[in-house]
Amino acid sequence: MITRAEILILGLTAGVLGSLVGGLMLGVGLGLAVNGAHVGWLLVLPAAPISGLLGYALARRLAKRLPP
Repeated sequence: MITRAEILILGLTAGVLGSLVGGLMLGVGLGLAVNGAHVGWLLVLPAAPISGLLGYALARRLAKRLPP
């Protein structure tokens, strides 16, 4: 059975991992875009969905542990 502690750790992990990955993509992409490299927008635009997908993947992994 999944405990409250595991759900808390899932939320913390998803939040930290999502903000790190999304923030890194956003920072590097905006840095490139401001300097004139339009390829930076390829990093900026999917930054939020990718960081959300990381949390979703972590939640799916935890949900597999639930009994049927």
